[in-house]
Amino acid sequence: MNTHNPNDFRHRVRRSDDTAVRFDWVPLAVRTLSSNTLFQGEHEIGIEHHGALYRLKITRQGKLILNK
Repeated sequence: MNTHNPNDFRHRVRRSDDTAVRFDWVPLAVRTLSSNTLFQGEHEIGIEHHGALYRLKITRQGKLILNK
């Protein structure tokens, strides 16, 4: 589940006359995968990146931890 809210990214700029002007950042499209798709029922997976092995784990509290 992706909890990203594009409204969280705002940038405020002040004009020289101190009138506030708001510019919204446009989020880039990010490929999103479900953790269920990645883990397929397991609690740990290996990720090979530039010749190094990383381990992505689901904790007992349901959080993700990445270790090298």
